[in-house]
Amino acid sequence: MKNDPAGPRIARGGKSVYGARLGILMLEARFPRIPGDMGNAETWPFPVLYRVVRGASPDLVVRRGAEGLLEAFLQAGEELVRDGADGLTTNCGFLSLFQAEMAAHCGVPVATSSLMQAPFIQSLLPPGRRVGILTVSAETLTSEHLAKAGVAADTPVAGTEGGREFSRVILNDETELDVGAAEADILEAGQRLMDENPDLGAVLLECTNMSPYARVLSEHLGLPVFDIHSFMTWFHAGLKPRDFGHPGSAPKLWRER
Repeated sequence: MKNDPAGPRIARGGKSVYGARLGILMLEARFPRIPGDMGNAETWPFPVLYRVVRGASPDLVVRRGAEGLLEAFLQAGEELVRDGADGLTTNCGFLSLFQAEMAAHCGVPVATSSLMQAPFIQSLLPPGRRVGILTVSAETLTSEHLAKAGVAADTPVAGTEGGREFSRVILNDETELDVGAAEADILEAGQRLMDENPDLGAVLLECTNMSPYARVLSEHLGLPVFDIHSFMTWFHAGLKPRDFGHPGSAPKLWRER
């Protein structure tokens, strides 16, 4: 048998699952997750790993400060890394509260919250313009949530809790969603955010369940809209940089990381 001119092809192991770099820690919920929602696997252009954190209800995380859940998230994050994740995120922007602890504990890059994009988005805007945040619950998005994500304290915030559908279904974990009514709630809140802040230059969606509506919101306001999908697409590009086919300078071991 002829020798392989490229040298031996040696596979390296160490994981349980290969080919899925991003691990997503999910709240335990049953509300509908339509395409665009990060809890719908068809949303992603790449494979992902999921882990549901039992007991982490939307009500507990959003309305009650995720009290008592830190250890459960640390353990679930550790398990996802052990299974094969090279980076971690969560499906609720309010989990910025756990950013420092998870980054220290899990041993891989961690991006707990869409809110973490705010400082970068702000740096992109022209002078006199600023980013504003749209959230599922403005009344419980505290200065601590913002500070832990690196968000400036004076960043304008508007919530959808005054609407009739979106916040109610998500926070009460209802199993039926009127998508049109949810969209109307988000458009109304976005319009209010812009009306109250004439210097608005971009919108950041705190809530990961708002991503399906980002396009229509951007078209309605005439502004850029950033969300968890845009964030994780960028994040994943660092976990698995695109291969442009250039040969390396040395023989490469065959390894699926």
